[in-house]
Amino acid sequence: MNAKRKRTNAKLDNETKVSKIIELLKKEYPEAKITLDYTNPLELLVATILSAQCTDKRVNIVTKALFKKYRNAEDYVNAGLNELEEDIKSTGFYRNKARNIKKCCEALVEKFNSQVPKTMEEMIPLPGVARKTANIVLSNAYGLAEGIAVDTHVRRVAKRLRLTDYEDSTKIEMDLTKIVPKTEWLRITDLLVFHGRRICVAKKPKCGICVLKKLCPSELTSNRNDASSTLAH
Repeated sequence: MNAKRKRTNAKLDNETKVSKIIELLKKEYPEAKITLDYTNPLELLVATILSAQCTDKRVNIVTKALFKKYRNAEDYVNAGLNELEEDIKSTGFYRNKARNIKKCCEALVEKFNSQVPKTMEEMIPLPGVARKTANIVLSNAYGLAEGIAVDTHVRRVAKRLRLTDYEDSTKIEMDLTKIVPKTEWLRITDLLVFHGRRICVAKKPKCGICVLKKLCPSELTSNRNDASSTLAH
């Protein structure tokens, strides 16, 4: 079998596999959705920037007061940097986040009539925004599927399921978009995030109760390693 045919077969195998993964995760987590609180695209953009290296739970605590104080892009632009830093301090890395939020909102005011844009090309240049943030905002605020948001949970679960061999988020996203039906791009992130938080955790994943264990090469490897360890003793 030539190399091109092998790649084609591998893609078909992964497409079949990922369809089954999505089916199982939908049954397991019918409630799966983004856990950041927001009521409009700007709030989601700010919340997503704040969520870097911070739990969604903490971000929601902070934004409950923040979104009452800052109601539009101009409010962030007009705020003093030190004041904004204090308002978001408990999310961590607050100096960098405050600076990015202010610069991002300046760009929104100057270039987009204070509105959050609706394309990846317009989102990416905004300060504090990379593909993950852009994908989260576009998919959840506008229902637009321009890619797949890859966070730490998506990265970990996708690698354990051998849906990608990469560490880089952009390359992982490209791998996933090749095998995940576009109709599921908006859903796959939430499903993998829920699974990563509840079962496929970073340390000591709960493989024994995982609905994906029959599809997961990592789980099979883990079982073989456990058996070898038992025999060695």
